Amino acid sequence: MNFRLPLDRAIPASPASCFENYGKRNYSSAIRTSATVFSQTSIRKSSEKFRSWYYHRSHFGSGAHEVLFRFVVSPAKVSKDAQSFENESSSQAHNFLEFITSERVKVVSMLALALALCTADRVVMSVAIVPLSAAHGWSKSFSGVVQSSFLWGYLVSPIVGGALVDIYGGKLVMAWGVALWSVGTYLTPWAAETSLWTLLGMRVLVGIAEGVALPCMNNMISRWFPQTERSRAVGIAMAGFQLGSAIGLTLSPIIMSQAGIFGPFVIFGLSGFLWVLVWLFAIYRAPQLHPQISKDELDYILHEKEKLLRPTPRKSSGKTRKLPPFRLLLSKLPTWALMSANAMHSWGYFVVLSWMPIYFNMIYHVDLRQAAWFSAIPWATMAVVGYIAGACSDLLIQSGLSITYTRKLMQSIGFIGPGIALLGLNAAKSPSVASAWLTAAVALKSFSHCGFLVNFQEYAPEYAGVIHGIANTAGTLAAIVGTIGAGFFVEKMGSFRGFIILTSCLYFVSALFWDMVATGERVYFDRTHPLPS
Repeated sequence: MNFRLPLDRAIPASPASCFENYGKRNYSSAIRTSATVFSQTSIRKSSEKFRSWYYHRSHFGSGAHEVLFRFVVSPAKVSKDAQSFENESSSQAHNFLEFITSERVKVVSMLALALALCTADRVVMSVAIVPLSAAHGWSKSFSGVVQSSFLWGYLVSPIVGGALVDIYGGKLVMAWGVALWSVGTYLTPWAAETSLWTLLGMRVLVGIAEGVALPCMNNMISRWFPQTERSRAVGIAMAGFQLGSAIGLTLSPIIMSQAGIFGPFVIFGLSGFLWVLVWLFAIYRAPQLHPQISKDELDYILHEKEKLLRPTPRKSSGKTRKLPPFRLLLSKLPTWALMSANAMHSWGYFVVLSWMPIYFNMIYHVDLRQAAWFSAIPWATMAVVGYIAGACSDLLIQSGLSITYTRKLMQSIGFIGPGIALLGLNAAKSPSVASAWLTAAVALKSFSHCGFLVNFQEYAPEYAGVIHGIANTAGTLAAIVGTIGAGFFVEKMGSFRGFIILTSCLYFVSALFWDMVATGERVYFDRTHPLPS
């Protein structure tokens, strides 16, 4: 008999289970189901695997054993199944070139660009605050208040924005968000010339609009990417987030030297308007609605998502837009793990983003442009490391490692690593050594994107937007306390040293809490399903 079996990987669901499920009397149904399973799987080369496979079936009796044996050795059937397996494998072998030229990568690239604008609009004030403080005579603590005004608006919008994302989808909400924060950024020069309260109000508007960015990103990635590619997709999107910080910190001083203090606000605001036009006309909210997506890519996305699809609660046919079950959501420890992780992530992020230019200026006496460069290098490094972390995370899941273990591993690296690196930063004696430690801290922090940031869709996909909003609100509160607290701490103590040690300790505690209670398994929040503890 001339036929070939694919013998390259372990069989995840053998034909034996089909006999167990259908019973030994229903041979025809068992064989049909076995054929389907067999055509999609393969058997390891080990002879011991074959022996245990046949021995496992001995209790079905000779009839079942003979039928199964005929199925296995039939040349026509096996060659047909083997060919089917090979065709399916080749159709799903998406190499790197196909991945980067796919429609789903175009979607995540636009998301990355939106997040780059998002962070660029934030960090402009981190650079402009130095000349503004000098011009208006603001103290360090009041400079912290001005920088934190963005966070006042960011505190309000994530929960409402997350709920809107769950109802209307990421495309529409993201378009409105970028449009509004671009308006706020563009009008900042006018607001600053009008009054202090108008300036604070415009930064609040920017914060309100930017509160929807990450929930929208998560929503669009969950629609366009199967679970085995989501870490990589988040890595690409968050690379834009970090590059936005680097671009804002490096270009803002240059633009300000040529066009005045408010030049960057105008340029970044106009860039946001252009992005909205491209987004509305070139991006679709789901792959099924894209008129130009290839059949292969659409089949691949849908097939991979179906393979990992778990049973979902039965829903009513009509659309219901009732309030999310906040009490039920907050009754689960994994929700608090997400809130804690987001809070610590935001604390570290905004403290570094807001105060590092001033830190290098105050501790090492470098001028504004050098401080911006020292602060920007870590964010550029984070963008690269973030994608590498995402690819590694996807590979771990594809190799069979559980989602829960993968998320905990990534989150541990993303928090314990920066905690250690900040202690090194605290002990640095030169700006170059301090910059190296800061780069390590920010780069390792990107591993947490493959921890808590991907976890929202896995933990509760039907409420991912609102849970992300709750976690973002917790993060914003932490960021406000950290940003303002750093200013008061420096003013009272005269140094950043103690505040950096406090931040390191908080990183360690948050990592421990995450590892204790986080999960990568789906939790059902309707009352017809048992709720895991």
